[in-house]
Amino acid sequence: MPKPDLRELPATQGQPTPEQPVSSGARPGSGARPAAKPARHPDSLKGTILKVVLLGLVDAFAVYVLMMLFLSQSWAALAVSSLVVLAINWIYLRKGGLPAKYLAPGVLFLLVFQVLVVVFSGYIAFTNYGDGHNSTKDDAISAIQLTAQKRVPDSPAYKASVLTKGNGFYLLFTDPSGKAQLGSSEDPLTEVPEAGKDSTGKANSLPGYETLKFQEIVANQQDILKITVPVSDDPADGTLRTADGSTAYQFKPALNYDAATDTFTDTETGTEYRDNGKGAFADANGETLATGWKIDVGMDNFARAFTDPSLRGPLLGVILWTFTFSIASVALTFVMGLFLAITFNREDLRGKKAYRILMILPYAFPAFLSGLVWSGILNPEFGWLNQTLLGGANIGWLTDPVLAKISVLVVNVWLGFPYMFLVCTGALQSLPSEIDEAARMDGASAWRVFRSIKLPLLLVSVAPLLISSFAFNFNNFNVIYMLTGGGPRFADTDRDIGSTDILITLVYKVAFGQGTGRDYGLASALAIIIFIIVATISAISFKQTKALEDVN
Repeated sequence: MPKPDLRELPATQGQPTPEQPVSSGARPGSGARPAAKPARHPDSLKGTILKVVLLGLVDAFAVYVLMMLFLSQSWAALAVSSLVVLAINWIYLRKGGLPAKYLAPGVLFLLVFQVLVVVFSGYIAFTNYGDGHNSTKDDAISAIQLTAQKRVPDSPAYKASVLTKGNGFYLLFTDPSGKAQLGSSEDPLTEVPEAGKDSTGKANSLPGYETLKFQEIVANQQDILKITVPVSDDPADGTLRTADGSTAYQFKPALNYDAATDTFTDTETGTEYRDNGKGAFADANGETLATGWKIDVGMDNFARAFTDPSLRGPLLGVILWTFTFSIASVALTFVMGLFLAITFNREDLRGKKAYRILMILPYAFPAFLSGLVWSGILNPEFGWLNQTLLGGANIGWLTDPVLAKISVLVVNVWLGFPYMFLVCTGALQSLPSEIDEAARMDGASAWRVFRSIKLPLLLVSVAPLLISSFAFNFNNFNVIYMLTGGGPRFADTDRDIGSTDILITLVYKVAFGQGTGRDYGLASALAIIIFIIVATISAISFKQTKALEDVN
């Protein structure tokens, strides 16, 4: 049967008419309209329930936090936290906005654990926050009145019993008139008529509390001696204290505070202490009371870092050693790692897999643990190096300033070369072998091939890692602190600063009271200096490494 001539067919033949449904399997180009996309289904019931439950748990925790902030009257934190909670609920309860639902947790944790920490540290750098300066002026006045107390002459004796409830200790007093009163270091005296008494009229029990026996009082003597029970909410009224757990006496502040003149006066000497404008009360000779308060000091911490006689000289030495340690560590680890990578990259080398495993073993152990092990090996008196390898020699590997620095560098190279070995091995294996073969055919020596071809190509990929390695060693706390603790200590300062201290260990000692008490303001200022130095060097280095990209 002859085939019909398509030119003679009606224009509509072979095409679906308006009345004909379009097949969902119509081929493209057949003239058929594509099938409509199926309607988007709402979230499943299980997914909706799970979302509501999780959001409910988050909101329950948020309500608890908001209540605590409200009770503590932290209005700024309360406002910010409320806005965050509302934003989270809006993101997860509204339709659409799928990217925000995935990004919100990460952004929130970034703001809380990174941005907030950096901002707070920056703020602390401009305050005198530290030991004796960690609260408000009102709190400092109360603390001075509570700590500077002496026994009132001819104070009446109060019969005392030691009670316990939960993990706290309480003192149950019987005053000379026979009235029973209960109190603790946190709670002022409160009358308790329901207290039980013995035959002598001494209150010795209270419902809901356990009375300690003599043996238990002796076992907890240190904690009981620390109990100072305020007589009232006014610190000027004094406290009650006991020295034996059975008799207590009244103590009153030896420094009287006058709110009208904002001064403290010593009741014995008559010395007057005034607000010196630096967060402390001081007398005419500049002697300050131990407890102060936190104030803003502007740039004083940054200036003090370079003007304080006990800090200026050691700080300059620490900065120079920090740069030396960081640059030498990067250079030595890179050279050693590259040398080993080239050595074990030969195709005809047998057992190179085993050699490579051995090379990365130092990288597999925690740095702080390796530092402690090396500290024992290098110990001048009983270390393995002196006693076994050197036949009982007495070499101060960790006590001599020069040898201690050499020891720190050697240990850090031992810990760091496996990383460079891995990086350089991967970079070498990524280089095209044709370049090496072409250079050798042109008569280039192995050294010329390495210097003019391989090294420039390696630096293209390795240079950013060298910069990050410099930043890491600039803050390499573990090796210094575990190996030498920053020692040997400088003799020209009263601070605990030593020959092998780098900036980060110095910041740690300043912040956590190694020698002169905690000084978070100065430590934060030094941390900002470290950040500026590392950021500046990294920015300059990354800008310079862009020139290496022309090698490609």
